[in-house]
This record gives sequence, structure tokens and C-alpha cells, in this order.
Amino acid sequence: MTDSEQRSKVGRRLAGGTAPEVCDLIYAPRLARDFGRGFAALTDINQAHLLMLRDKGLVAEGPARRIAQALVRIEEEGPAAFELDPAREDAYFNYEARIIALAGPDGGRLHAGRSRNDILATHDRIRARDLLMDLADALAAVEEAALDGAGRHADAVMPGYTHLQPAQPITYGFYLAGVAESVSRDAGRLSRAWEGTDLCPLGAGALAGTSFPLDRGRTASLLGFPGPVGHALDAVASRDFALEILSAIAIGGVGWSRFAQDFYVWATAEFGLLEFPDSMAGTSSIMPQKKNPVVLEYLKGKGGHLLGLFTAAAATIRGTNFTHAGDTSRESMRSLWEAGDESLSALKLLALVLRSAEPARELMRRRAAEDFSTVTDLADAIVRHTGVSFRESHHVVGAVVRAALSRGMRADQVTAGMIDEAARAELGRGLDLPAELVAECLDPTHSVAIREVPGGPAPEPMAELLANARARLRDSRIANAARRESCRAARAQLKQEIRALADGTLHAGH
Repeated sequence: MTDSEQRSKVGRRLAGGTAPEVCDLIYAPRLARDFGRGFAALTDINQAHLLMLRDKGLVAEGPARRIAQALVRIEEEGPAAFELDPAREDAYFNYEARIIALAGPDGGRLHAGRSRNDILATHDRIRARDLLMDLADALAAVEEAALDGAGRHADAVMPGYTHLQPAQPITYGFYLAGVAESVSRDAGRLSRAWEGTDLCPLGAGALAGTSFPLDRGRTASLLGFPGPVGHALDAVASRDFALEILSAIAIGGVGWSRFAQDFYVWATAEFGLLEFPDSMAGTSSIMPQKKNPVVLEYLKGKGGHLLGLFTAAAATIRGTNFTHAGDTSRESMRSLWEAGDESLSALKLLALVLRSAEPARELMRRRAAEDFSTVTDLADAIVRHTGVSFRESHHVVGAVVRAALSRGMRADQVTAGMIDEAARAELGRGLDLPAELVAECLDPTHSVAIREVPGGPAPEPMAELLANARARLRDSRIANAARRESCRAARAQLKQEIRALADGTLHAGH
């Protein structure tokens, strides 16, 4: 083997070539995993940097045109045209080698005033922006599914549970409206993460900027950013934007797994409150009767997986110096890309769950009528009609419930006489509640209807909740569409200018 074959392909500081184990275990898997997915971002970064260098006179017109022609061809051919060489370490060096192969030695001029550090940091923010917009759309679809269900089932009375015990009557629509509220906050957290993500590191160089008179605002604009990251070291050192996104994803996953847990329980034969179509179920290899809730189990498990990915990224960054390093910039980001993929899949499935679940309306109402979830209303009525304190009323009603259970009675079988019996034992006197009032208090439909405070399940506050939620969802979609359009327009301008440079029709100054 000749000296030239033995030496490093990417620099002359290293005397020998890269060890096969390093190529096979680090560089090759990384290229296989990331090159295709990051190709568009890296292409855009190269094109934007070239246009800026040409504008500033740092690359002459002829070399700039040849590089632009190479970049246009590379983009047209796509990542599949590359024969990736792990001995070149990473995506950038493989890409640069292709530029030089097409443009000649002038291709090496493109790297003036930059480093892989600021290139990678910019690449990560571009990909993170795309992920944020995709997640916003996916969350909007989930919220819409929840709100549609909330409207359809606003009158589907069911028990509301605390501690997994019957608590107070609600409606299935009211529950779904709560799901929509939670998902909306997930979207809000990701929207706030956008603010810390949407800045351009390009021009920060390795960590201290550069002596070349770069126009960082120009490259930021071409890449659809409102401006550059203000501090060069921070630009390449920080991945806290990724942790923000991961945190929001993990919090979302915790919420989605809780909804799935509710559906998981309610769909059991023991509860029987929900039914899912066969298309969402699995079965047993041995037990022919089984209809297994595989989608719900997937969503429940995914909550833990996403939490683990956030923890892994934070733990990876925690032990690094505040500068550029491979564990900070590469290994931590793996968690974000994986979490993004997993979240997008989970959100599609969650939307499917919300659209597909059918409430057993009659059973829901009967359970709410029978399971004593209405007796808080009875205690409230005793306070209003007899003047006793709520605590005294609470004791009386608790005694009524105990007596009814001991006699094998349902809640809707409780009588005014039983209340008087308990009141005499607790208070020393009867309460003389009208039978009609007792029956009304124990009616779960009436229980829902009288909860008219803002945020309650009664028709009027529910209508207000849904109207506000739909308006909020509309505004969120408009905001995300505006972000997409801003990025799209910037990219269209970038492509127009790079093609004009390649064609020799780009005017001076632009």
C-alpha cells in the first residue's frame, strides 16, 4: 500500500488512515442513518454559504459559478448517487469530496469561514424546525379528533373516576374535551421551543467566529431564519433547543399514555364502556376469544420510551464541556430524531384511537346511575334545603351509601326514608327531603346538567369550551402554516439564486 493510500482522507494532521473498527462501528452506521435524512439541510447550507461568499467577494465569480453548478447537480442526483466512504468520517467530508470531484480544486473554496461545528449546528436546527412543524400538524390532528368526538358525545353521560373509583358523573364528550386541552398544551410547549430553535449558527465557525468578513444575516435569511445565534461559542456548544423539544415530546408522551391507560381500562370486559373496531386489535395464538388492545399498549409503552430518550440526551450533554464535542452534537441528537419519529407515529395512532372508540352510551349512563357517583349532589341538596353544614351532610350521605351497599342496593334505589334514617342516627333528627328531590339528585343526567360553572360538563359551559378550543386550534394551525410558508419562501429564494449563479444570470449584489 502506498503512502497516499495509508494516510487520512480528510486531513494531514493524522499520519495514518482510520482504523477499520472506527469506520465500521462509528462512521459507517452514522452515515447510513443520517446522510439521507440530512442531505437536504446540508445542501441548503452549502448553497446559502456559497451565495454569501460570492456576495462578499470571498469567492470569485468563476469559481462560485462552478461550485454552484456542482451543488445543483448534486441536489438533482440526490443522496442515492453518493458512494459513501466511512473513511471520510461523516456526511460533510463525503459531500465536500463530491463537490471537489465535480468543481475541481475550486470546490475547496466553499469551506472558507466555516467549520463542521457551525455547519452541524445549523443542520440540526433546520431539521429540528422541520420536526417542530410536523409535530404541530400531528398534534392538531389529534386535537381535532378529540374535539370532534367531544361534540358528538357531549351528552353521553358516564361515571367520572378518581382513584379508579366512581366519583361524579361527566360525559364522554367532556372527557375528550379534556384530552384536547392537554394536547393543546403539548402544542404550546413545542411552539415555545420554536423560539429557541429558529436562529442560525452558521458563521460561528469552530467556536470563535472567523476573520473572514461574513454576512451572517444573509445566510440566516437564505435558510429561513430570522437572524443568527448571537454568540459564536454558544451557537456551536448548545443543544438546549433539542432538550426543550425532547422535554415537550416526553411530557406529551406521558399525557398520551394516560389517555391510553383510561381507554385500556374502559375497554375491558369488566368495564365495557368503550368498544374498538377489530381493525385496531390483535389476537392470541392460543386463546380464540381474545381481542387484544395492541394500539393502546403501544401508546402506553411509548410514553416510557420517549421519557427515556429525553433522559438519555440530557444525561449525554450533562457530562460534556461547554463547547463543540461529538457526544454533545451527535449522540444527544440521535435521541431527538428518534423521539420525533416515534412521536409522529404515536400521534397518528392516538388520532385513530380517538376517532375509532365508540362509547357504550346506555351502559355508561346505567353505571353512573347505579354506582353512587351522584351522591355528592345529594349531599349538596341537603345543605341547600335543610341548613345543615356540608360536613354533617357528608356524614349522613356516607351512612346512606354504607346502608345501601350492605343491603345490595343501587344508588338509584336510595329513598328519602333511608336518608331520614341515617340523619336521625347522625344528627338526631330527620331531614324530610321530598322524594322527587332525592330522585333528581340521583339522576346522573341531571347531575351533569347542573354543573354550569365555567369548565364544567353542562351543555352551556361545554359549548363554550368547545368553541374556545376550536378557535385556539384554528389559530395554532394558522401560525404553523405561516411558519411553513416562511421557510418555503426562503428556500424557494435560495434555489432561485443558486440556479441563477450556476447559469451565470445572478446579478452582482445578489
